[in-house]
Amino acid sequence: MANKSPARRRLDRWLFYPLQTVLLYGFYGLFALLPLDAASALGGFIGTVVGPRLGPANRRAFHNVSLAFPEKDEVECRAILRGMWENVGRTFGEYPHLGRIRDGGRIETVGVEENVRRDAADRPRIFIGAHVGNWELPGIWTAKHIGRMTFIYRAPNNRSADRLICRIRQRAGMAMARKGAEGTKAALKALSQGDNLGMLLDQKLNRGVAVPFFGREAMTTPALALFVQRYECPVIPVQVERLRGAHFRITYHAPLELPRTGDRHADIHAAMTLINQVYEDWIRRRPEQWFWMHRRWIDSIG
Repeated sequence: MANKSPARRRLDRWLFYPLQTVLLYGFYGLFALLPLDAASALGGFIGTVVGPRLGPANRRAFHNVSLAFPEKDEVECRAILRGMWENVGRTFGEYPHLGRIRDGGRIETVGVEENVRRDAADRPRIFIGAHVGNWELPGIWTAKHIGRMTFIYRAPNNRSADRLICRIRQRAGMAMARKGAEGTKAALKALSQGDNLGMLLDQKLNRGVAVPFFGREAMTTPALALFVQRYECPVIPVQVERLRGAHFRITYHAPLELPRTGDRHADIHAAMTLINQVYEDWIRRRPEQWFWMHRRWIDSIG
């Protein structure tokens, strides 16, 4: 938004965002009327049909796949993109049904007892995830089954979309705070009260720490490392995988061993490098389930 001309911002506000809002609520209402499996399947179908025709977004996603996997040819990259569009479509189709997915026996969990509940210390935890599989599920499952959570998120530019997504997440038991000064304040308050924190750290960032991601520099937020330095709370990576249709596995990995050498800047860089390595491993295992449209790298195209 900051780089857009005043004319483009006015066009977004008075034309594109209202049109997006009509489509968003229209499809949300349609998916809500359908059974879960039908909504997920229809969303996936729409994603595979419409997604590849979204010129700039599809070109950026293809460019990013090519950057991450230079050894793959065009056919392989296109196959990853087709899987991505299906996953994105299914995820949006599942939004009205997140509670049914969480409570309906469609999620198998791994590592909860040994990596989360075994730590009996009365202290908050930071759960980190990425835009893989249905990225909404780890937060809502954690909020219900493990403990209160404040979720730091990047608000969509479209305020109507922001309100809808926040309402869905809040209904699932999460407190929401926008990235930036508001998010930092909310995070510090939550951690000081002993509440858990949730963050997705794989998105585009204009400022931050440049650390490797798939062998290329990517701007990465240092906020998590700063929270850890202040509160000494465990950082638990939470990975979600789409197994088939609207069935998932959520894995709570062992808390990360983050460096604590006393060199603040070096520790932040090392911590965020480690987290990017965790994400890279997840994405390499299931590349078609990551959201490749982010301008994740410094040399990503617009």
